[in-house]
This record gives sequence, C-alpha cells and structure tokens, in this order.
Amino acid sequence: MSYVKELRAIVGHRPLILAGTVILAADQFNKLLLHRRSDNGTWGLPGGFLELGESMEAAARREFWEETGLALGKLTLWRVFSGGQFFHQYPNGDQVFNIINAYTAQDFQGELRIDHTESLELCFFSVHGLPDNVNPLIQPILNMFVDEFC
Repeated sequence: MSYVKELRAIVGHRPLILAGTVILAADQFNKLLLHRRSDNGTWGLPGGFLELGESMEAAARREFWEETGLALGKLTLWRVFSGGQFFHQYPNGDQVFNIINAYTAQDFQGELRIDHTESLELCFFSVHGLPDNVNPLIQPILNMFVDEFC
C-alpha cells in the first residue's frame, strides 16, 4: 500500500500537505508530453507523490516510468511550487495542499505506454497548442514555463 493510501486510511478526506513532482518532458520538436487523467479527464503533466524514504528525483523517475513507459535521462529541477494556489480536491473528496517540484527533461527513451489506472491518453503538444482542458492545478505551471522558455 502506498504512503498516501495509508494516510488516507487514517485521516479520510481531510487536507494533507504532500510533496510531489511533475516532469515537463519535451521531445526533439520541443513538444511537451501530457497525459489525460483518468480521474477527471483533464490534461496534466506526468508526476506524482513521494513514497517514504524516496528522493524527489527518484520519485520523478518512478512516476514518469509508471505513467509513460519512458525512462528519464538527465533531469533538471526547474522550480518548486506551493501555497494555496496548489490546493486540490480530487473527485473522490481527498484534499491536498501540494508542494510540487517541477523538473524539465529532454532526455528520455523507450516506447510510450499508457498506464490505464491513471491515464486515458498520452500526447505531445506544442506549447502554443496546449489543450483547453488542462488540470487547473497544472495550468499555472504550464503558463510560467511558456512565459519563461517560449
């Protein structure tokens, strides 16, 4: 059982402060990899929460592999996001104040594979042609990325 599931068994849907990662992975055409979430149908960045004893970078690599089937090479920590803007309530009622470590990556290999437990679809998008239904938690991260790099 994952750390978050263990906590939820104790505290129910009450707010938690959780540390996690997202990965802004760009292909050779500078298109970003997004996944369409199975819980709410919105588009987001691959990533997730840390497990006990795991480093932030290890969590990023694990989550990226689990959600995309791709192995990451070089990762660069870009920014850390936190605060009320990064509160999220999941469709099941779970509440989280996120501390999000955002990494950038252009070095990854393997074949895209959808993890149907968390994702409905994986797709590379131009930063100037991102889908309309981006997860509200991820939108400010993408906006800042586009402002800074594009």
